[in-house]
Amino acid sequence: MRLCVAGAAGAFGRKHLEALTHIDEARVVSVVGGASDDIDAFAAERGIPHATRDLDEALARDDVDAVILVTPTPLHAAQAIRCLGAGKHVLVEIPMADNLTDAEALVRTQRETGRVAMAGHVRRFNPSHQWIHKRIRSGDLTLHQMDAQTYFLRRSNTNALGEPRAWTDHLLWHHACHTVDLFQYQTGETADRVFGLQGPPHPDLGIAMDMSIGLRVPSGAICTLSLSFNNDGPLGSVFRYICDNGTYVARYDDLHDGAGGKIDLSGVAVSGNGIELTDREFVAAIREGREPNASVAQCLPAMRTLDGIERGFG
Repeated sequence: MRLCVAGAAGAFGRKHLEALTHIDEARVVSVVGGASDDIDAFAAERGIPHATRDLDEALARDDVDAVILVTPTPLHAAQAIRCLGAGKHVLVEIPMADNLTDAEALVRTQRETGRVAMAGHVRRFNPSHQWIHKRIRSGDLTLHQMDAQTYFLRRSNTNALGEPRAWTDHLLWHHACHTVDLFQYQTGETADRVFGLQGPPHPDLGIAMDMSIGLRVPSGAICTLSLSFNNDGPLGSVFRYICDNGTYVARYDDLHDGAGGKIDLSGVAVSGNGIELTDREFVAAIREGREPNASVAQCLPAMRTLDGIERGFG
């Protein structure tokens, strides 16, 4: 599978490039960089034969089968639609769009083209959440509540490496998207009751820096989510699963029980890296001609839920 990675020089672009080195069926043949990237030197250092700052140039290449988009959030939907229109399969990093209208347009384009289009909902693939998912599906666990905290210190436009960037991240359409999709994926239901509260906007960034979200699905399970870009402390996301038969705490690729005992995840998947597992599913779905887990169609209900929360902000 010959891949182009767009946004390769960014923090998560580099994570995808590293993940792809562990997938024998995948080869990166092109990278696309931003205006400030020395993308030619970046590609040469990694032995990647083609580099450009123009996505359309990469899409016109016959030796590109599929594209992984790790570009600024506001570009995701339009770029993914261009990839599909060029006959390429596409994995677009979360979120697939920053509004419902664009997300629906992307899903329509996927159906029209028949190409694989997947959203990078890595929480579906983290071994910790996979372990929980398999036990819910087998009937060993019934989820009563998911309690999630997503905390960062992002008072300026910087990426996960602390480097400056030209676009502004969003607590609802990016970070809440992870948990909203995960909760609906784990329960197998779409929320029928939602609410959201947001704090005052940042004077320069123009976005809410603190947010609280509540969800309920028809079976009665609830999700409580707290998010902040003002958190001056440990960063990242923590998920607490409160079930009928145990409590479990997930931190990315690690899982502990309610008493702090570590759960052995070694047999859950071929890797402990959620990004690698996401990329593996993308490549496998293309090779096998099937819909991937976390297809854009499967993730559309989360976008509809986010839209409902946003409209409730008033």
